[in-house]
Amino acid sequence: MRAWVSSACGTAALAASWCVAAADTKTAASLTDALAVIQAHRFVDLTHAFAPGIPHWKGAPNERVKTLYTVEKDGFRINEYCHIGQWGTHVDPPAHFHDGLHTVDQIDPKDMLMPLVIIDVHDKAAKNPDYVLSVDDIHSWELRHGRIPRGAFVAMRTDWSKRWPDDKALANKDAAGVFHYPGWSMPVLKLLYEERGITASGHETTDTDPGAATTKDDYSLESYILGTNHYQIELLANLDQVPEAGGLVWITFPKVENGSGFPARVIAVVP
Repeated sequence: MRAWVSSACGTAALAASWCVAAADTKTAASLTDALAVIQAHRFVDLTHAFAPGIPHWKGAPNERVKTLYTVEKDGFRINEYCHIGQWGTHVDPPAHFHDGLHTVDQIDPKDMLMPLVIIDVHDKAAKNPDYVLSVDDIHSWELRHGRIPRGAFVAMRTDWSKRWPDDKALANKDAAGVFHYPGWSMPVLKLLYEERGITASGHETTDTDPGAATTKDDYSLESYILGTNHYQIELLANLDQVPEAGGLVWITFPKVENGSGFPARVIAVVP
């Protein structure tokens, strides 16, 4: 009896190992197939290259770059870069505004690959630089493409990035010192984060809040997003080169311990 039990258990263990091996092979094949599908699509870089003198938030110092070693003298090149975390196209983690919430290094890698949703209001922003995104804009997108998928990255397209790298053009400040650039609205953000369950959002301007608000140092919209323990991306580029729906976005940034923000690389994969 013991021999039979041992034999049966051994056979069961062998069968289980075959099942695991088959499952691993199937998973590997599935991932390989998925990669082949992705690589067959178009890649669009949604990131600005950063350097000293680029447009940035009004309270930030300029970037400094110092060459420490050169190929000619040392056989290799090393530069020292000194800039704030919120520099160029960058990630704002929740801890940027709220102590105790996620820092850069605490953002889940699964939240860096998402369905890409583009809310295109560039025509409206061209006519009214103070335009703020409306719930009607979201509903209009959904009439064309269906409900915004849970876990999506939603980007507001205004074509403001075409003003890059002219800092004055991006700020669009009038004679009275008031900034005029588009932004989000609280009803839209609450719809997206609380009802649609999106993972993150982004925009082409330096701020979440419209210029009329940031002139008065009102960053309540950005504070709301980060207060939900979600992150955002600012100063996106090339949103005019991607479709409103059907794409993916891959967002990467260094894993800065206790980081309050850092330059990001944002890549869309689109049909």
